Amino acid sequence: MRRTPLRRLAALALSAVTLVGGLVAVQAPAAAVPAGFDHTIYWNNVLLKTYRAVGGPPTVLARAGAMMHLAMYDATASLSGSVGTPYLGKVARLPNWSYDLDMNVDMAAFKVLQSVFPGRDFTADWQGARTYPPIGEPGPEGWSTSVGEGTAQNMINARANDNSTVNTPYTLINAAGQWRPTEAGTSAAGPNWGRVKPFALTSSSQFRPSLPGGFPNITAMLTSTDYATQVNDVRRLGAATGSTRTADQTQAAFFWANDLDGTYKPPGQLFAHTQIIAKAKGTANTSKLFALVAMAMADASIAAWDAKYETDIDLWRPDTAIAEPQNDGNPDTVPQPAWEPLSTAADGTHFSPNFPAYISGHATFAGAWAGIMKRYYGTDAVTFTATTEDPKAVGVQRTFTSFSAAANENALSRLWLGVHYRWDADAGLATGDAVANRVFGNYLR
Repeated sequence: MRRTPLRRLAALALSAVTLVGGLVAVQAPAAAVPAGFDHTIYWNNVLLKTYRAVGGPPTVLARAGAMMHLAMYDATASLSGSVGTPYLGKVARLPNWSYDLDMNVDMAAFKVLQSVFPGRDFTADWQGARTYPPIGEPGPEGWSTSVGEGTAQNMINARANDNSTVNTPYTLINAAGQWRPTEAGTSAAGPNWGRVKPFALTSSSQFRPSLPGGFPNITAMLTSTDYATQVNDVRRLGAATGSTRTADQTQAAFFWANDLDGTYKPPGQLFAHTQIIAKAKGTANTSKLFALVAMAMADASIAAWDAKYETDIDLWRPDTAIAEPQNDGNPDTVPQPAWEPLSTAADGTHFSPNFPAYISGHATFAGAWAGIMKRYYGTDAVTFTATTEDPKAVGVQRTFTSFSAAANENALSRLWLGVHYRWDADAGLATGDAVANRVFGNYLR
């Protein structure tokens, strides 16, 4: 995204603009633009603020992020010939109106957010973005935001029937190995999300991994030595008490969690890390970078939820496999009724997320994120210091020497938190990277 240079403010004594049906009216002079003000990062921060406020599953949040950033990118592609091909197509300018790129990007973000979060008002965020006026002489009719409105509406229309609002209840499978709620009063989250129309994949199952461990059915899986190894690995490393985890693994487990409402959730953490890298390493086009990351994470959520709910095994969580007496037919998985995962709710109780374990959503998000970042920058070897909002890791920062190192730790953190098996992490990383390869190789070129 273009940064508005300070020297251009002398061109006009203009100010913040007021929305008038897709066009804008000029008001009194505004303050100088701060150095480095970036409209993509500004709206990404608005998105993260919204994630904290609305909460909910990461699937819905990732979709919103993709819609916003892709509409912003298409506005950029429509008004600038240097960023690459648009996602949905260019929107033409109206005659006799002037177009400011930043203003139209702001409009695209504003209109999409108003659509996907109808209970929230983003007017103040629009006004904050428009504190700095468009530069140059307006056309005979003035300034227009019709391009930004058009790319936003194109995105809203494209996602109107994408199955994201389907709410068919989940039917529990009463059999060993199959998922069931681990917390009283909860039900399956997002059981239909694997049927949502992807942004880039040919189908939600395009990169569906094999069943856990590569076994042909649930009986073969449960009775295998591999399954016993997976369960006992989590039993040792992921326990709330008496684990063999190191202090560093415990810190990493909470660092990557961000499962609780009030945080920016897993997609938000990876957006925040994208900001850190974009600011430190630089990029010629933040609009394109964030659009690629957002699209990959949205499709990562669809691919992960397809694997969770749309196969023959909706794998139960470790706390069910370990703590509850089960007839799994495996002599090496002895129940431990007192076992609890390290994962901790706001009230101090221990919990697992309310959807099947395989594959890990965190790992799939991480694989998709790292896959885009290393392809975008042309190298995996980028050192950066990452942050978190999890309440059990306040102020913690962790430094990585590559995107893949961060993604691998993110994936394994779910094992250390006691909510996933190792094969959930491995398959999630592979699926996420396949999604990233598809996105980067075929879109916004």
